[in-house]
Amino acid sequence: MPELAPPAIATLTIVIVSFNVRDDLDRCLRSIPAAVGDLSTTIVIVDNGSRDGTGAMLRERWPQAVLIELGSNLGFAAANNVGIRATRGELVLLLNPDTVAPPGSLARLVRVLREHPEAAAAGPRLVDAAGQPELSFGWPMSPLGELRQKLLEGLARRGVAPVQRALARSLRTAGPRDWISGACLLLRRADLEAAGLLDERFFMYTEDVDLGVSLRRRGRSLRFEPAVEVQHLRGRSGGANPDLERRRRESHLAYYRKHHPFWAPVLRWYLRATGRPL
Repeated sequence: MPELAPPAIATLTIVIVSFNVRDDLDRCLRSIPAAVGDLSTTIVIVDNGSRDGTGAMLRERWPQAVLIELGSNLGFAAANNVGIRATRGELVLLLNPDTVAPPGSLARLVRVLREHPEAAAAGPRLVDAAGQPELSFGWPMSPLGELRQKLLEGLARRGVAPVQRALARSLRTAGPRDWISGACLLLRRADLEAAGLLDERFFMYTEDVDLGVSLRRRGRSLRFEPAVEVQHLRGRSGGANPDLERRRRESHLAYYRKHHPFWAPVLRWYLRATGRPL
């Protein structure tokens, strides 16, 4: 574990929200020292009322990290905001506990963001345990945008070669994106605070899409950097939540109420009609 600088002067603040993922969190933390290199770093774990011994593990193995125990599950957005407000680092990295950062990866991501002053945020290429890339960015959420994304993903799964090549190309190409996954997202604190942090109406899921909208409305961009890879064992942190799918639907509807109020009743009707009530 790197020596942690006082929050007032640390360059990088890493905020990790945990909920009953003790072993994954330990693995994630073990990857961080080599990933950040000599960056001055503060690590904050905000625990959402875990019952699996997470707190005891952290106090025993990671006493250098800042542990904030909330006592109950406030959700991903609210817990991240607690960690952000408790620190003062120039840069904030939102990092899921089910990630593993290779040596030098997070230091490289910091360099990328500093090389692009027009960008408020930067995110790496996320890959699974087998090294397969995850589609960790996309268009703004809307009826048309969702239809387009689902159509492309469906065609790719069915082996439609032109679509597969286009998706593969997008996952290898650096540049601005409308939103980038909050599983590993580096942000300038000034931009994050100007955007109002994460919207706590989203208990879990969709908060990263909403944040992308907020940042771009301020004239700032989000940069995807495939030269930096971080492993994401997707779904393991969310899988500890028994209300996962209901929470996903609630966030989906909350996003439409905020950004597409005309379509929100249509979405609610569709969820009920397809046997997925809130």
